[in-house]
Amino acid sequence: MELPLSCIERRVRKIKKNIFSSNFDLYNFVFPSTYDTAWLAMIPHSKYPSQPMFNNYLDWLLNNQKPQGYWGESDTIECLPPTIVSMVALIKWNTGKSMVDKGRSFIHANADKLLNEVKDDCPRWLAIVLPAMIELADEIMGLDVLFTKSSRDTMSYIANRRKSFLNKEEVVGDFDWYPPLMSYLEALPPSYVNEKDICKNLSADGSLFQSPSATAKAFMAYGTQECLDYLQSLAQRCPKAVPQAYPMDEDHIKLCIANQLQKFGLGEYFVGEIEVFLAQVYRKYNKEQNSNMNALQLQKDSLAFELLRTHGFKVSPLRFCWFLNDDEIRAEIEKDYKQFTSAMLHVFRASNLMFSGEYELEEARTFSRKLLEKIVSTRKGCLELRQIEHELSFPWFARMDHLEHRMWIEEREVNALWKGKMSYNRVSCLYKDELLQLATLNFEFKQLMYKNELKELNRWAEKCGISNMGFGREKTTYCYFAVAAVTTLPHDSYIRMLVAKSAIIITVADDFFDEIGSLNELEILTDAIQRWDAIGLSSHSKVIFDALDDLVSEATIKYLQQEGTYDDISGSLKDLWYEVFLSWFIEATWSRNGHKPSIDAYLKTGMTSIGSHIMVLSSSCFLKPSLPTKKLRLTPYENITKLLMVICRLLNDVESYQKEKEEGKLNSVLVNLIDNPEFDIEDSIAFVRKMVEKKKKEFLELVLTDGLCDLPKPSKQLHLSCLKVFQMFFNSKNRFDSNTELVEDINKAIYLPLNRTTKCLSSQAFPKKKHIVANLNVNFPFKHNSRINFTGMRFVTPKVRLGYII
Repeated sequence: MELPLSCIERRVRKIKKNIFSSNFDLYNFVFPSTYDTAWLAMIPHSKYPSQPMFNNYLDWLLNNQKPQGYWGESDTIECLPPTIVSMVALIKWNTGKSMVDKGRSFIHANADKLLNEVKDDCPRWLAIVLPAMIELADEIMGLDVLFTKSSRDTMSYIANRRKSFLNKEEVVGDFDWYPPLMSYLEALPPSYVNEKDICKNLSADGSLFQSPSATAKAFMAYGTQECLDYLQSLAQRCPKAVPQAYPMDEDHIKLCIANQLQKFGLGEYFVGEIEVFLAQVYRKYNKEQNSNMNALQLQKDSLAFELLRTHGFKVSPLRFCWFLNDDEIRAEIEKDYKQFTSAMLHVFRASNLMFSGEYELEEARTFSRKLLEKIVSTRKGCLELRQIEHELSFPWFARMDHLEHRMWIEEREVNALWKGKMSYNRVSCLYKDELLQLATLNFEFKQLMYKNELKELNRWAEKCGISNMGFGREKTTYCYFAVAAVTTLPHDSYIRMLVAKSAIIITVADDFFDEIGSLNELEILTDAIQRWDAIGLSSHSKVIFDALDDLVSEATIKYLQQEGTYDDISGSLKDLWYEVFLSWFIEATWSRNGHKPSIDAYLKTGMTSIGSHIMVLSSSCFLKPSLPTKKLRLTPYENITKLLMVICRLLNDVESYQKEKEEGKLNSVLVNLIDNPEFDIEDSIAFVRKMVEKKKKEFLELVLTDGLCDLPKPSKQLHLSCLKVFQMFFNSKNRFDSNTELVEDINKAIYLPLNRTTKCLSSQAFPKKKHIVANLNVNFPFKHNSRINFTGMRFVTPKVRLGYII
């Protein structure tokens, strides 16, 4: 059996050879449009009119009917126009009779349900196209008889909508938000447009607004040579099937491919390809503003901003926030917000990457959020509804990459990219969904790796006694899940284990200082850490010291084993740990002596006691390129590290103040009340949250902008990962202290197989998996070995020992 990683690498090589070779065609990534393919299939041969001009497109229709009987991508209202026109094409060439019958049966059985989707709100494209396709089909095969009375009532409403559009819009209007009516030539009444209108509006390439279906109709109606040249050029470039528009914006396709690779969790395998794409886009991105101020352009510009900024390119939000400065444009977007669903979703996503002082981006975020919330409130089944709900509910900073990849792999519709003339355009590889198969294989490989590492971590925690201290929080699984799910270091097991072990020790030692250690015990332990000598320690103090000593020794040896490394980092690591232990001792002294420090004094100590810098700085020594050893020493930390420390402390404080108030401990929310007597608790919380938001913008700029920070890029990314973990733990509640909040996420990340509707070849490389629920030291209110329903999912609860995941 082929090993999982070698299987992944083999597939990556194959995809790079077949898809990303020097002569690869971007159109291979674009989903075919059944509707447009069917229109070209109807064109008769100029010399043999009883035969189709493009027989290959007719063959494609014959080979791409869905088992249920429809044509198209999904069995929603969107499938009706392509299904009808495909049936018309087959009847025209007297072929596929059984397929036509099957399509007829599908429409008859599903018309009411499908039309019910739009009975109160029919989109413009469907209102223009669907009545025309039914009229066309009715002339040929009496399709109208398949619609029931209730369906006809809805069809009457849609027909009236069509009439309204045709009456109020110019054939080619001045306003450029929608595809002009002329681009729907195949769906317009014969008297609506004449040959002169068509010739006047032909593009330089011979098309009608780059629409294959409209151009096919124009050629069949008038035999225009320019149209034929365009259609033949299209057939040569896209011999298998027709895209919805041609030519397409190739930079937009490149952006969508790069975005898809990253959303699938495959960015690590295609770093070079993504960099090439983005560099090509960037060369044009900062040039003069594009004059096509429409929904598609807005979506492309905001996606470009998101990807370019994420990869370190210097870009201004003004490049896509142009719509904010035009009252007419803003009013149009607000009036017909559903047409701009995809664009507003991308604008909102781009606003996640906001730096300090980017007020136009704040305005764009507020504007797009308002419209997206309006879309969600209507509960209309737009393709992006689940994505919108996810974006609005979970802050970008709180998302774990591994879980995000799972969501995108499982959600087939995420391939929807932009609204075109006919519904959605999509990007996906035509090579049997090879990218999706690779993404599935990669995700399952990571799960296998994570399960093994977590078992090893549990063995370590038990061996050193950390998991059996008898007090505080046993968070081995939480700590490992956090680092595994957030980091983009796929195969670097040691870094994950180092961060997880550090987090476990921090949790246990912090609880010891907070809960059971006397001041004398704590002083002795802190002194032992400073001397790095266990003499005089016993019980819990000895266990903590020995576990820490083992961790530092292991890291020191591992560091010296790296090629080209000669420095001994043990001294620096010990100094870092002493700094943290000293901060815990100071806080314990404050708490037990009733001392009330100022907010500045509290934060100076609290930003250290949170321990985030320990995890990122020590593990950064093992990245490539690694952190210079001088950065480990107790010189002033880089601003990026100091910001991380402060933000993590404040995030923890906002969600923990009530618990810490009851325990008599200090917290920035509580200290604020002392420094500002006029504050009530809500004022103090709002003050801290405002500080967090301000500092996160400063932090993000240091992470994403080259030249502002001396740390290597991988280390900066690790800083970002650490912040995202703390944001996830303390987003809207204290999830870290809960025994149940993260159960579902942990199972999705490590144990539960992907939920997919199509069988993937990865089953050849992996053994069958059991559904396992993570044990988090929880007293579940049900019997072991029983099937339960937890948060809408079915798990098996195994018999476990404390601290183990079986």
